[in-house]
Amino acid sequence: MSVLVPGKLSPTRSVPADIPRPEYVGKEAPAPYTGPEVQPAEVVERMRIASRIAARAMEEAAKHIAPGVTTDELDRVAHEYMCDHKAYPSDLGYRGFPKSLCASVNEVICHGIPDSTVLTEGDIVNLDVTAYIHGVHGDTNATYLVGEVDEESRLLVERTRESLNRAIKAVRPGRQINVIGRVIESYAKRFNYGVVRDFTGHGINTSFHSGLIVPHYDDPRATTVIKPGMTFTIEPMLTLGTHEYDIWDDGWTVVTRDRKRTAQFEHTLVVTDSGAEVLTLP
Repeated sequence: MSVLVPGKLSPTRSVPADIPRPEYVGKEAPAPYTGPEVQPAEVVERMRIASRIAARAMEEAAKHIAPGVTTDELDRVAHEYMCDHKAYPSDLGYRGFPKSLCASVNEVICHGIPDSTVLTEGDIVNLDVTAYIHGVHGDTNATYLVGEVDEESRLLVERTRESLNRAIKAVRPGRQINVIGRVIESYAKRFNYGVVRDFTGHGINTSFHSGLIVPHYDDPRATTVIKPGMTFTIEPMLTLGTHEYDIWDDGWTVVTRDRKRTAQFEHTLVVTDSGAEVLTLP
């Protein structure tokens, strides 16, 4: 399998002027979030809308995944879907990110920048889409197969999705947040997969990243107690080899150090009295 190299970026896509921007657009970094992790019902209701738009934008882009299609084309489809539904693509302009979704192919763990890279038969590609509307964000991602994919890659994708499902089922009020990583890591270890440590799930609400960290390995420091009304993402990243990584010169694209393949899935959740509700369902 060939190693990925950066492609050519297309011009920045425009967003209609009547669509409200997150506060960080045009700035080096977002303002730190100082609010609570537990959200009132009206914020959760707005997050349902943002999350649904993100999920549908990702679904729409995924329909175009095929050999011969560029990752930039997938970005265009998701961008236009969000704008058509009066949502701002949260990625666009976040800490200077130049595109409206992340497209991470094969050995790219996360934060792949859509460009002229052409998908080929046998690739896997993760799409990560976040929508901002009514002052809140909804964030989701999934890994897709490009045509016929080898069995090892197919199983990695299937099992990464399953690790997310298991982690969601482990969410209960009163448990510590490290239960999430414990469940993911114990499942991944069955197959000798690496579990990425330095890129995590996060609190999300009016802030894209609230400061709450949701590790995907069993981190004894992750002692935050889960409470009803908390909103956060779970987004396990599993690898066929090492969890160690390199970052391209673009400052964004994270690749496995051994250049072996990696997969990721993500949902935005709200904690309920008995578990968790997934907000990012299309």
